[in-house]
Amino acid sequence: MNAHRHEAEGGAAAPRLLGPAEIRDLAELLDVTPTKKLGQNFVHDGNTVRRIVHVAGVQPGETVLEIGPGLGSLTLGLLEAGASVIAVEIDHRLAEQLPHTVAVMQPGTPITVVRADALQVTELPGAPTRLVANLPYNVSVPVLLHLLEHFPSLASGIVMVQAEVGHRLAADPGSKVYGAPSVKAAWYGRWRTAGQVSRMVFWPVPNVDSVLVGFERAVPPGTEQERRATFAIVDAAFQQRRKMLRQALSGVLGGSAAAASEVLTRAGVDPETRGEQLRVGDFLAIARAAAVA
Repeated sequence: MNAHRHEAEGGAAAPRLLGPAEIRDLAELLDVTPTKKLGQNFVHDGNTVRRIVHVAGVQPGETVLEIGPGLGSLTLGLLEAGASVIAVEIDHRLAEQLPHTVAVMQPGTPITVVRADALQVTELPGAPTRLVANLPYNVSVPVLLHLLEHFPSLASGIVMVQAEVGHRLAADPGSKVYGAPSVKAAWYGRWRTAGQVSRMVFWPVPNVDSVLVGFERAVPPGTEQERRATFAIVDAAFQQRRKMLRQALSGVLGGSAAAASEVLTRAGVDPETRGEQLRVGDFLAIARAAAVA
């Protein structure tokens, strides 16, 4: 993992945020063609950037973690608000350019860039308290869960994700879109949708809708060992979400529907219910009941 800190020298006043022309110029300079593989869609609208920063509640002086800064649109908005930014970028060209872009657009502003895969990062040069990011849509849920697991200093955040994924993260039990990501996200805190984002503020224009999703971290309901056990049960429950839990969980709770029913009953859960009806606390109760079986 390579990190470098860059502080621009003073200079003439310059635009503070990137617009469509600057985005295209930078992409051409770096020979960057946005790819679906890396989930790259660059925001080129300053009003959208400032809206995200405002909704996130970014405060001057706090340390913000940004994943996938790309060409720097959101980074500049965070710096403009007075935040100290740690930006994790997997593309070496983008990671190397970002400090130079900041130096031109907001002279004298420090930025810390970590060139790494966000799914592999387990330490950072600082303790960020807020996550604000336009997450790569193809890995948004795994990235979120990885960061929340490894960086307990992250107390809150706002992320932009594919609309379908965002609604799933914030879904309540019983909802049609409630699933494993909903339960796993709830382990770490409270989630909410915080507004839609137009497709037209991106380059290239994506073929999916986007939403902002916010979270506030809460005290985990169980230990790390219990989290792992709970998540395994959650995965099993939603792999066969149309089946009753006594059937869906038979493979992880004793090897039979009868054994699973015994564990579920001990946990206070109806063996004939389905995973989509349970909250994270219910799944934890099942994991605890299984542990003493």
